[in-house]
Amino acid sequence: MSVGGVAFTVIAGLLLVVLPRRLAVIPLLLAAAYTTRLPVVELGPASLSALRILVVVGIVRVLVRGERVANGVNVIDALLFAWALLLVGSSAFHTPDAWTVRSGMVLGEVGVYVLCRIFIQDAEDVRRIFAVLCVVLLPLAILMLLEKHTAHNFFSIMGGTGEINIREGHVRAYGPFAHSILAGTVGATCMAMAVAIWRMHRVSALLGLAAGAGIVFASTSSGPIMMVAFTSFALLLWKLRSVLSLVRWATLAGIVALDIVMDAPVYFLMGRIDITGGSAGWHRAQLIRSSLEHLSEWWAVGTDYTRHWMATGVPANSIHTDITNHFLAMGVLGGLPLLILFALMLGVAFRAVGRAVRDNERRSPTQAFLVWTLGAMLFGQVMNFWSISLFDQSISFFYLIVAAITAIQHPAVSVAKAGVSARTRRRKRKGRGVRVPAAVGMNDERRDFHDNSIGQPRGGASAEPPLVSWPAEWRT
Repeated sequence: MSVGGVAFTVIAGLLLVVLPRRLAVIPLLLAAAYTTRLPVVELGPASLSALRILVVVGIVRVLVRGERVANGVNVIDALLFAWALLLVGSSAFHTPDAWTVRSGMVLGEVGVYVLCRIFIQDAEDVRRIFAVLCVVLLPLAILMLLEKHTAHNFFSIMGGTGEINIREGHVRAYGPFAHSILAGTVGATCMAMAVAIWRMHRVSALLGLAAGAGIVFASTSSGPIMMVAFTSFALLLWKLRSVLSLVRWATLAGIVALDIVMDAPVYFLMGRIDITGGSAGWHRAQLIRSSLEHLSEWWAVGTDYTRHWMATGVPANSIHTDITNHFLAMGVLGGLPLLILFALMLGVAFRAVGRAVRDNERRSPTQAFLVWTLGAMLFGQVMNFWSISLFDQSISFFYLIVAAITAIQHPAVSVAKAGVSARTRRRKRKGRGVRVPAAVGMNDERRDFHDNSIGQPRGGASAEPPLVSWPAEWRT
């Protein structure tokens, strides 16, 4: 990596050490957004990128300070750890250097998730991180727009290749990422973050919408645009959340009906999507068909050779075709067991979203909508997985979403408990006189519903909170 990349890593590492817990994840995510996946340090067979170095620094910080995850380890955590163990363990059935590559994946991906779980502990932490990211991703959007306009990648000073990707006469900017689609995925995620903080951080949300839209536009890729569309569709389902089960069954019935009437399998509908020109939707559909035709080669422990699956390959790898599907990438790495574990983790995360929305929509509608927004972001990511494998640092934003869901899946605490510090509660238990402060950091809906001094509903204990239709975030 260049001098600029090394300097960035050193500064981000220092910030990761000295910042308070509520902001400590920011340097980590900045590294995911502004540095490349190229190694900064090589120790024998191990190659450490800037992000992986910061993960190591973060783990050391956590061990020294004794910081822990909020609410303990849960099912999502356990499934992800099992996935990581199987990913590394299945390397015994692959090439001799497979364990090195997979260990690096675990460090870069699971390490980011664990640190996000420790540093993000409640809804206020989620909003704060989203607000900061919406602002700090704006320079990335500007640089990518300049890359599209000038055909020059400015992130070459951070160790990037500087090569320009042009398709059908259009420059597809990718910044520090490995591909324009991966860059656009980060932009689509940023736009959803802006929606999540729209009411409480209006300026940051506007900047986030501009940054996300700029990144998606600069990438000139259909995948990120479709990701924005799927995320927006999921957000609009907030109005229909009471009949969401019916929507799911109707969608499944529609897919089955299409599969019956179509000559080709229903997933070949991807081949008809071409928003920006030059999209490879047919390739993605044919890849699914080929993987099913060669299921016997990879279902148990994965495979080291997929070049014969498709007529085309990738220049950088003579033994594999272009695996433009995150689920299939799991299968190639560790077979159906690894793929199923990953899918189970996603399923449990979606179930946690549904449960948290039901638990919070009466006591804290704002937090309920925040959880719903996280679920919509996860839905957009999952739909995007059918068209791209997140093989670079952009996957950090996926694990940020999962960690945020895990952190705030529990019901919102009462105002009195949330407004009193741990030190004050200890003094109260010892019998000392204390004054309970106002609802520090609580959202507007909960301030309206609760009395700020005693944490009881206004109008007496029998008062009922109002029902809500559209979330407060969408009201002006």
